[in-house]
Amino acid sequence: MKIDGKHYLTIWHNENEDNVCIIDQTRLPFEFIIKKLNTYQDGFVAIKDMLVRGAPLIGATAAYSIYLAAKENENFDYINEKITNIKTARPTAVNLAWAADRILKNIDRSNIKNSILNECKKICEEDIKISESIGNHGLELIKKIKKEKVNILTHCNAGWLATIDWGTATAPIYKSRDAGINIHVWVDETRPRNQGSSLTSYELLNEEIEHKIIADNTGGLLMQRGMVDMCIVGTDRVSENGDVANKIGTYLKALAAKDNNIPFYVALPSTTYDKKILKGKDIPIEERSDDELKLMNGFDQDGKLKQINIYPKNSKGFNLGFDITPAELVTGFITEKGIFKPEELRENF
Repeated sequence: MKIDGKHYLTIWHNENEDNVCIIDQTRLPFEFIIKKLNTYQDGFVAIKDMLVRGAPLIGATAAYSIYLAAKENENFDYINEKITNIKTARPTAVNLAWAADRILKNIDRSNIKNSILNECKKICEEDIKISESIGNHGLELIKKIKKEKVNILTHCNAGWLATIDWGTATAPIYKSRDAGINIHVWVDETRPRNQGSSLTSYELLNEEIEHKIIADNTGGLLMQRGMVDMCIVGTDRVSENGDVANKIGTYLKALAAKDNNIPFYVALPSTTYDKKILKGKDIPIEERSDDELKLMNGFDQDGKLKQINIYPKNSKGFNLGFDITPAELVTGFITEKGIFKPEELRENF
């Protein structure tokens, strides 16, 4: 997708310097900075500290981190150790372990470094195709809404910044725009890290798609007033029975959608469907630092970027990164293979 009219992917191999480039998402929307990852540890930190985020992009970054480890040492035991280690960077997104295991499975011991690099590129190429296919299937759903303007509500960021290109939840929106459908997006602010207001809105601005940022608690009222036609969210992991782990607050949107008879769809790449986890209660939920709750970044009146504390000095916070939306609240999953109800996932993937 585009930033200031120029097409970017979220991660790529820089052949000239033989390193890996990412967009530092912790600096958006205030600054657009391309960061170079030169070592395995750079990649690990980029995942852990959320310079990259979103399940598919986390997976790709994990893969490239293993490539950077191979640059440091092509010993297979060393690489295997790093593959095990990278899985600890963040616990909830299943793509991290999926990508690391895929790299391990496809290592050519006679040409370790190059075989890893080739697999990294394949992972990224496949993810772009998956996202675009999700967009095409989601477009067919949006076409069925016969209104002058279609209002879609989304939560967090499941856009191209969370994948390699196109995104998952945003791909149907981009495809609809390209098909000439008049689209408006309600963008949940998504506290505490504000991925909606800082990332989704940044994407939509650059793609010239009409949208408004709303506080996380506004969506229910908009649904009651008939101002939401459909919800589309992403996911970091879906259990075998169709329970959805996504950014904290997703469950509340699903409840409001159910109460107001509004379709609630989850954009799901097959790589994020985890048959090894039978139910959502078994998905590990990441607990993060309460600094994310109490510290906020923004421009002051002089245009300087500052971080401020919005809590009383001695107050403590409890910061869970994800919640679980039960399968019965999900209207359907938009996947690269088509649209499925929760009970249909196991037989199609």
